[in-house]
Amino acid sequence: KKMKKHLFLLISLLVTLMLVLGGCSQPAEQPAAPAAEQPAAEQPAAPAADEKPLTIAFSVPDMAFPFFVFMESQVREEAAKLGVEIVTLDGQNQVPKQTADMEAAIAKEYDAVLISPLTADAMAPAVQQVVDAGIPVVTVDRTVVDVKTLAHVGADNVLGGEQQGNALLELFPDGATIFELTGTPGSSPAIDRSAGLHNIIDGQAQIEVACNQTAEFRRDKGLSVTENCLGATPNPNAVIAANDEMAFGAVEAAKAAGIAGDVVVIGYDALPEALTMVRDGDLYGTVEQFPGEQARTGLRTLVDFLRENKSPSNHDIYITPKLITQDNLSEAERLGEIQ
Repeated sequence: KKMKKHLFLLISLLVTLMLVLGGCSQPAEQPAAPAAEQPAAEQPAAPAADEKPLTIAFSVPDMAFPFFVFMESQVREEAAKLGVEIVTLDGQNQVPKQTADMEAAIAKEYDAVLISPLTADAMAPAVQQVVDAGIPVVTVDRTVVDVKTLAHVGADNVLGGEQQGNALLELFPDGATIFELTGTPGSSPAIDRSAGLHNIIDGQAQIEVACNQTAEFRRDKGLSVTENCLGATPNPNAVIAANDEMAFGAVEAAKAAGIAGDVVVIGYDALPEALTMVRDGDLYGTVEQFPGEQARTGLRTLVDFLRENKSPSNHDIYITPKLITQDNLSEAERLGEIQ
């Protein structure tokens, strides 16, 4: 009995010892350390605190213009890459409508506004209200006067008009009678493109501007204005239009008058239809202002500011336009869209 008792005590001691040693060999289970406490090299790159979902309004003068339809599509493509939501606001070619859209942008507290204002003066008060509300604004293609926006992105429209003027001098060194179709009165492209043209042709005695009228950037008015001009001057050498839509109307009027082969027409915007007409000889040329790059640059400028507090080094970001003719058709931004 005594031996059994000692054996029992020995076994109990061994078991106790094993339990103690086993407990010491495994550390007590600890909760996982929070992600912030993990070594930086082991955790995925955390999104910046300000990379919240952004909603940006894109306001255009009129979605009836193919130019702005294309620009809007480019904004949406870039927004998809940047993870940004775009709300398109159609001004319907009315200052009161575009003004109301700016008021709505303030009320809905959009993160930013990308806008091509209908006119430089009339839209300035509405854009100023947006800026005063603390919403960053970038203008694209068209600008406003006396408003401190974050930036303006556009083509150098004065240079584009100068390119039209230089083409005239090269085509007609001995002189020419021309019609000038200008855009929407008060809009910055209309002002700048005409200024550029006149920088070149004013003082050139061999260039006579027989008719200078606005056709408001519209094809139907380009047609009717050109018809009216032809009533007084039946045989012009050239028609210079501040956009392609007006140039299309001018070509139609020239065809109806039977002078299509005798009059040079130069447009502005390099729309796919214009590129086709340049290729086929109906238009001599059109000024490419790279609206897709304008739109994408404007949106990136806003997103950089919102997410990284990065302001552009220059307020005015200008893209150099280029006169597209049959000789350099391959350089057009939208060449891939023509048949």
